[in-house]
Amino acid sequence: MKKIYLAGPDVFLPNAIEHGEHLKKLCKEAGFEGLFPLDNIITGDTKAQIAQKIREANKKMIEQCDIVIANVSPFRGPEPDSGTVWEVGFAQGLGKDVYCYSTDLRTLKEKAIDMLDLDEGSERDNEAMLIENFELSHNLMFADRVVANSFEECLKQIKN
Repeated sequence: MKKIYLAGPDVFLPNAIEHGEHLKKLCKEAGFEGLFPLDNIITGDTKAQIAQKIREANKKMIEQCDIVIANVSPFRGPEPDSGTVWEVGFAQGLGKDVYCYSTDLRTLKEKAIDMLDLDEGSERDNEAMLIENFELSHNLMFADRVVANSFEECLKQIKN
């Protein structure tokens, strides 16, 4: 049975454990084994130790999986969670199949203008940084991996 690593900021949800169990159940129903980051049991004496152990445990899960499904929905702004983006890049570097979904498929520029409260048609953000404008939903480096607007749709893409 192929294993799917379930990446995304879902680990920060108030009901993260239950949500992870739900995603794993959907994977099982589709014929896969889901690996959710909070499945790891992490202990440590300091926050730095715990952070390092989480990072290493998640890397091991990604190495063990065949596929990654990543939630790249906007997180605390117009861009996805940076940890999730790192996991996507790491998985791609290992040659894993990566499928991403986002609940907001507007262009990156549209999201930036809306979420940063910029004037319509703005070319730069509040810090005078150019807003990427390739009419893609996400950064050009991984926008091609964004194949759906939900986890369930990603599973359908994988099964096809």
